[in-house]
Amino acid sequence: MKKLIIASTSTIHGSGYLEYLLPTLTTFFVDVKTVLFIPYARPGGISYNEYTKTAEKAFAKINIGVTGIHQFENPKEAIQKAEAIFTGGGNTFELVNKLYKNDIIYALKQALETGTPYLGTSAGSNICGVNMKNTNDMPIVYPPSFTTLGIIPFNINAHFLDPIKGSKHMGETRETRIKEFHVFNEVAVLGLREGSWLEVFGDNISLKGKHTARLFQQNLEAIELEKGSLKWEAGK
Repeated sequence: MKKLIIASTSTIHGSGYLEYLLPTLTTFFVDVKTVLFIPYARPGGISYNEYTKTAEKAFAKINIGVTGIHQFENPKEAIQKAEAIFTGGGNTFELVNKLYKNDIIYALKQALETGTPYLGTSAGSNICGVNMKNTNDMPIVYPPSFTTLGIIPFNINAHFLDPIKGSKHMGETRETRIKEFHVFNEVAVLGLREGSWLEVFGDNISLKGKHTARLFQQNLEAIELEKGSLKWEAGK
C-alpha cells in the first residue's frame, strides 16, 4: 500500500528545515530507524554531503538517522533495501535527470507502490505526479524524459502563489502558466500552497495543513479543494 507525504515545501516562514512537518513525521515514520535521502535536486547548487547534513539535523530531532543515496555504490539496491525514503527540494530538472541517469526512477516507483514510506518536498513532490511539466524551476539540464513516478494521478505545482491584489508585477501568474499547460495537456494540476501537504495511504489522498488547494483541469474553471480527502469527478 502506498504511504506518502507530498509537501509543497520543506520550510515555512519563521521555522527551521522540516520543522512544521516533524510532528506528522514522528507518526508517519514510526519504527523507522534510518531514512534514505535523495539529495539530487541540490537547492542553490549545494553539495550532496551538505544537503544530507541538513536533512540529518532535522531528522535527529525525532531520533531518525539519515543516509544519502550518493554514499552507496549501488543506488538501486539502496532504494530496494530502504526502510523509508526522503527526496528533498531544489531543481526538478536536475533531480529527474539524475534519477534517469542513475537508472533508479523505476526502482523508486516500485518501492513506493509496494509501501516504502516516502516523504517528498518541493521537487521531491513534483516527481510524484504524472510528469514534471508543472515545476517552477529553470531548465538547467535536459533530462531524458519529463515523465515522472505517476504515484498520484495528477501533477503538483509546489509553492503555489495566488495573485497579490494591487500588485504592479507584470509577469504571468501561476494560474496563467497552468492554463498554458492545459492547451496541450489533459493532466490535472494541483496548486499546493506553502504549509500544506498531501497524505497518501493506498488510493486515498488527503489534503493536510493550513490551506485549501487549487485544482486546475483542462477546459474547466479552477476550483478550491478543502482539507480532507481529495475527491472530484474528472471533467466536472
